[in-house]
Amino acid sequence: MSAAEIPVGAETDDAFAAPQHTAALALALLDEAARRPGGLVYVAGGERRAEEVAALAARLAPERTVLHWPAWDSLPFDLAPPSAGVMGRRAAAMARIAEGVDHPLIVTSADALLQRTPPPAAWSGARMTLRTGEAIDPQALTGELAGRGYWLDERIDEPGEMGVRGGVIDIFPADADAPVRLDHEDGRILEIRRFDAVSQRTLDALQAVTIVPATEDFQRPDQATEAGSGLAAARASMAERVVATHSDLAAPVDLFGDAALALSADADRQARRFLELVADGQARGGASLYLGEADWDALASRPGALTESPAQGDAAVASFATQRLPAESAGRFLRKERDAGRTIVVAAPTRPWLRRLRRLAEQALDAGAVAAESWADVRAAQPGSLVTLLLPIDAGFRAPEGVSVLAAGDVFGSRARAGAQASSAASVLAGPDLRCGDVVVHRDHGLAVLEDVETVETPDAGATETIRLRFAGDEALMVPADEAGRLWRYGSEPDTVTLDRLGGSAWEKRRAEIEAQIADAADRLSRLARERDARTAPVLTPPQAAYERFAARFPFGETPDQSRAIADALADLASGKPMDRLVCGDVGFGKTEVALRAAAAAALAGKQVAVAAPTTVLARQHYDTFRKRFAGLGIEVAALSRFVSAADARAVKAGLADGSIRIAIGTHALAAKDVRFADLGLLIIDEEQRFGARHKQALAALGVDAHVMTLTATPIPRTLQAAMAGLRSLSVIATPPAARVPVRAVIQPFDDVLVRDALLRERRRGGQSFVVCPRVEDIAPMRARLAALWPEAKLLVAHGRMKPADIDDALIRFADGDGDVLLATNIVESGLDIPNANTMVVWRPDRFGLAQLHQLRGRVGRGRRRGVFILAADPAAALSAAARKRLETLAALDRLGAGFAISARDLDQRGAGDLLGEDQSGHMKLIGPALYQDMLERAIAAARGEPVPDDWTPELRMAEAGVIPASYIPEADVRLELYVRFARARSALEIEQLAEEIEDRFGEPPEPVVQLIDRASIAMSCRALDVARLDVGPNAVAATFRHDGQDPPPWLAGFVERAGAAGLAWKDGRLVWAKPSPDRAAERAHARKLLERLADVQAANA
Repeated sequence: MSAAEIPVGAETDDAFAAPQHTAALALALLDEAARRPGGLVYVAGGERRAEEVAALAARLAPERTVLHWPAWDSLPFDLAPPSAGVMGRRAAAMARIAEGVDHPLIVTSADALLQRTPPPAAWSGARMTLRTGEAIDPQALTGELAGRGYWLDERIDEPGEMGVRGGVIDIFPADADAPVRLDHEDGRILEIRRFDAVSQRTLDALQAVTIVPATEDFQRPDQATEAGSGLAAARASMAERVVATHSDLAAPVDLFGDAALALSADADRQARRFLELVADGQARGGASLYLGEADWDALASRPGALTESPAQGDAAVASFATQRLPAESAGRFLRKERDAGRTIVVAAPTRPWLRRLRRLAEQALDAGAVAAESWADVRAAQPGSLVTLLLPIDAGFRAPEGVSVLAAGDVFGSRARAGAQASSAASVLAGPDLRCGDVVVHRDHGLAVLEDVETVETPDAGATETIRLRFAGDEALMVPADEAGRLWRYGSEPDTVTLDRLGGSAWEKRRAEIEAQIADAADRLSRLARERDARTAPVLTPPQAAYERFAARFPFGETPDQSRAIADALADLASGKPMDRLVCGDVGFGKTEVALRAAAAAALAGKQVAVAAPTTVLARQHYDTFRKRFAGLGIEVAALSRFVSAADARAVKAGLADGSIRIAIGTHALAAKDVRFADLGLLIIDEEQRFGARHKQALAALGVDAHVMTLTATPIPRTLQAAMAGLRSLSVIATPPAARVPVRAVIQPFDDVLVRDALLRERRRGGQSFVVCPRVEDIAPMRARLAALWPEAKLLVAHGRMKPADIDDALIRFADGDGDVLLATNIVESGLDIPNANTMVVWRPDRFGLAQLHQLRGRVGRGRRRGVFILAADPAAALSAAARKRLETLAALDRLGAGFAISARDLDQRGAGDLLGEDQSGHMKLIGPALYQDMLERAIAAARGEPVPDDWTPELRMAEAGVIPASYIPEADVRLELYVRFARARSALEIEQLAEEIEDRFGEPPEPVVQLIDRASIAMSCRALDVARLDVGPNAVAATFRHDGQDPPPWLAGFVERAGAAGLAWKDGRLVWAKPSPDRAAERAHARKLLERLADVQAANA
């Protein structure tokens, strides 16, 4: 038996052979845990490794107890607390351990073992289980949840949040992957449903749900609540709060009972690194939360502790995806393994890929496959048989028990590797429309502040809700909820905007001028789009095998959004029409890989590719990336920028002219007059909005006969709007790579000690830091301050008043690892990819826009380390309410992919490109991006000859206005959002779906909401029939049409003549149906009936 086949613990008493493949290691650990009476604690070399091992072990043996005890995802003593999700997973694991489990496999890291934890009694009493049919007190329940770290929010989409709306309570359990919705009535739970955090729609029903704490400074039910309250209210670190709350903290290993301890080869090195971070903060409160070096030494040397040593022998499976004929090579491997008497397992992370791999294996082996649910099923299979297993692995392996595993990634490359969860680009682009306090544009009256949603009594319809707008001079306008669709978010803070005067003529003139200019631009754009559609472009289809070999070099799994973007780009290139695709992705989400695949397709098809970046630094980074990926493929990659010598530049230009250089990467120098491409097929433009107008025009001329792909991290407003309006193809990459972790922002006054600690700790873990100032004038005093704080630090400086060559030199030196701190202005907000720089301190963050801060945050946390992002306010200058709101928005939107949500709330913070011409850039400042987009969409539809719906709202005179009571949905912003969605609905299906969503999210709607839904449906029908006013009463329904004159519309005339006997008559310029109604519901039903009959007549006379 080879060393690779030696079971865990079989080599010596204190060492074990550890397979390198994660799944093989997980299997070995499961076997060892089963042999140990108290189970096994495996200390992985890092948090990501621990997470991977635990996840695979749980999937391989779902019948076994596998627990992941994670470390906090924040550095020791950070004011940024650990995420609720991490604390929830810790709580769930410790509660299971406290209850007692048989032969568990507990996977953890050195960081997690070196932090004390609340005692078992605290954990076991901290969970609560809610069941369908149980009695509950909603107020008491929310109070208990608050004591366990849950916080109230309007929209529940992050672990640790809860919301209360009438008869519905939403909770996102801190250890769960989806929130739950509790419907209750008369103090009893009627139903528990899981729902999607993005769409807010139901996924499935549950009989019970267990809620774990979302924090570790929770109070047990029998404790007084004073211990941690003072600290919680103050700006204390989570370490201080936990120490203050629990007096009897315990070392985790002491809570794991008799479980044996197994240390990975990297565990000791990781422990020493973590202990250094702890030592840096020992002077701060909460130090007793952490164990010391002596504790770790005792732990590692305790009797029976096992130390990992690498297993001998090769258990890996070759990567067939990089070979010329992947399927045939994989088939030969499968036949060889079967002939050797080994069981064959084909594994994939998703069922579609598993089906594809199963078909390949069945054809290669001429045998059918059987499905396995766990590794126990695999072991029970006959030798030589073919088994399928759903398993999130990227590569196959050989197990010592005579099993060979072929992974989908071995054959199909990165496309089939375990990636992130799917996302919806549409849901990312959609965002909250209006909120109280926003500056809005009323289509008829101009700029105002949306102050509140108020209930008013009307003589005809009783209680109704209106939207209070404040115009210049504090003049107020009450807008009926029916007309919410005439309001659009403007986007700026109220104190930075000049409001319009109610009843004045300035707004009407301004709007008319802008509409005319937008119409002209739309005509021009539509003409350009038609010309582009009429043109042909090279059909670029690369050799499949060569392209697959290139794709297989991608070392990560493709996210679903990446896969879609790549597939769409390849389809564009092969369509014979010029591609004009905009690829939007949050910082670090893999846009470059989409560009690489498109470049490979074009280059392998024999065409040249140009990649233009706005800065020398970004061009250099792209050059390094492309050169490495295309190495050995016979495709020459060259750079053309200011950093290329004159002789090299001449050689590159000659190579481009004769076609020997296939891919050129550079700045705007690529579009210089003396650069000639022999056969340019694809132009890729990165961060288009950062090029100047002249350079954009030159690049546009360069790509006039080629396919064009544009990459952007924060979509500039007009680009995003034009893309949504259909002028350009749009790919949104909203799913984060599996290895990325969110960077949380800490807002606090600048503190010398805290900043020094943060910079030193980053240096201690081998990293670099940014310090960013809002103005060039701030650089010199900050440099002096940093020099006093940390005299030994090597500081580099970059700001806009330096020579471009000096800026590039500083940035490139920093990217190469030269320097501890880069002190800069916001010129570093985009275009830098430095995985080693993971701490950023922003001085005076109130002087930055929200989107700018998000871009800055994207500079850190780009590697596997968690980034540190400190918003250091000036202690001598109080933050304005608007600035604090902006910073709190950034801190709240800490999830990966938040850039699109930030763009939706802060479009006006970004500069404007020239998609519609530079003269268009001021229009959004005048009317706001939301109304601008609506006008643009209408103008483009008109330019294309498509029907454009008239902008009018029918007047409904009914006894009931229809409202959303505050008792049903307390949050005014949520009610406002629903009113807007009703008012903007453009089909009966939209209204029906919205009604279903309301019931799903908030419970059974009360009668006023039913009335609102009916009114919306009736208003929709009126718009379709051109009914300007509908009077609905107890004795009749009367419809007044928008046409001129006292006679019926032509399509209605014949019907009126024939309908007299049915109680229908044309009187005083309107159609009257004399139909008595016994109640309000009947009145609405009769109104709908009349409109249905009119729709039939209109259709028959169309």
